[in-house]
Amino acid sequence: MKRSLLTILAFIFVTHLVYSRTPRKDEAKLAIDYLERNFATYDKIQKYIWDASEPAFQEYKSSDILSSHLRGEGFDVTLGVASMPTAFVARYGKGRPVIGILAEYDALPGLSQDTIPFRSPRPGKKFGHGCGHNLIGTASVASAVALSRWLKSSGTEGTIIVYGTPGEEGGSGKAYMAREGLFSMADIVFDWHPGRRQYVYSNKWLAMVSVVYRFYGKSAHASAHPDDGRSALDAVESMDFMTNLMREHIPDGCKLHYVIVDGGVAPNVVPEYASVKYNLRARDTKTLLNLIAWVGDIADAAALGTQTRVEKEILSGSHEKIINRTLSVILQKNLEMVGTPVWDERETAFVKQIHDSFNSSVPFENHTIVQPLAEEQPYGSGGSSDVGDVSWIVPEAGFEIQTFAPASGGHTWANVAVAGTSIGTKSLIAGAKVLVSSCIDVFINPDIVTKAKAELENKRGKDYTYSSLLGNRLPSLDMYQKD
Repeated sequence: MKRSLLTILAFIFVTHLVYSRTPRKDEAKLAIDYLERNFATYDKIQKYIWDASEPAFQEYKSSDILSSHLRGEGFDVTLGVASMPTAFVARYGKGRPVIGILAEYDALPGLSQDTIPFRSPRPGKKFGHGCGHNLIGTASVASAVALSRWLKSSGTEGTIIVYGTPGEEGGSGKAYMAREGLFSMADIVFDWHPGRRQYVYSNKWLAMVSVVYRFYGKSAHASAHPDDGRSALDAVESMDFMTNLMREHIPDGCKLHYVIVDGGVAPNVVPEYASVKYNLRARDTKTLLNLIAWVGDIADAAALGTQTRVEKEILSGSHEKIINRTLSVILQKNLEMVGTPVWDERETAFVKQIHDSFNSSVPFENHTIVQPLAEEQPYGSGGSSDVGDVSWIVPEAGFEIQTFAPASGGHTWANVAVAGTSIGTKSLIAGAKVLVSSCIDVFINPDIVTKAKAELENKRGKDYTYSSLLGNRLPSLDMYQKD
């Protein structure tokens, strides 16, 4: 009798343990159903952000609508973190695991565009969502709200954090938040991005800094008294000439690109001021630091040779990304489960017209394919992102959802046109479903966190200490108002 009683009690205990840690199927479905039922809500929010099209660190309307929506759903919201007025951290739940979701919402300069399938800037607008950040921020918030409802209904222990990260486009907003230790609150972090194909990231990207070099000379009459002048423009051109020569000798994977921001006003006046802005990229941070030093020496040499003076300012900087395979596998499973967004005839025709305008060999049918999980690339390539900084602090993984015309590139008018339509909304709902499903996997299987953390420690080193490429500088809140 005693043994039977113990058996019954053991059965009750195990049953309680299983059901307290594993949500019933209908409860997990509740989070997905919430997203589908609230298509109109998030369609409205993303289009509001798309219409505002606010640049880095000026996303006041965009930040407000997202943070206000979270607060209304019971999240504890802290605004203006890391010296950035448009940054926020929103928390819901209690206990561990703590899962972070990244939200972006800044637009790009020079990409004003209407929601039509040919180039047509919007009057009075200078910026546009050519990278779909209006969709990223909205989907991240939508997924967090859906998860908060699931946590409450299932009684599952855990915390969800939405990181409102401004200034991804050239501002490195996440690097400032990383410097303040904000990502250390999370056990793992997920992000997502609209794209022209659907896949989980396996590319480490490139470490990158953006630096402005400001040269100061002496003005003079360029014809009557040129000997009295010292041309700051000469210094910029000398610097650019030397950096173009150095391209032959830099390591594989390094890239440098520049624009002359200010080259003077009139040809008959020796320019007393000129500036040039560089983006420097490398496969890893160590190589990047060497590249920064080399280009800095060139700037000094240009100033010395032209008898001018140079000032250097790092505007933004981000590390290469560490790929976390443990989390990537979770994302891949859910990416395949959700599938690519389904466009109706009107939406398909809209994207097809844009696709065909690029005269590309990329098949249009690619928009229906979920790419298999690729092997991790040993070196970074392509673009850069401040998500890289996050990945050195906490296990992080991300994915792309099919959104744009398969033939279009990043940062184009074509992407702006698509992002502000129902096509963009379908993409963000799909992205939110992947985030929700992946977060639930982690909430009910916390061993995933242990494994993901062990992988990160193995890749970065046990004694690693994060160091920002930004130094002690404050965020460049007016980065699009100067230079």
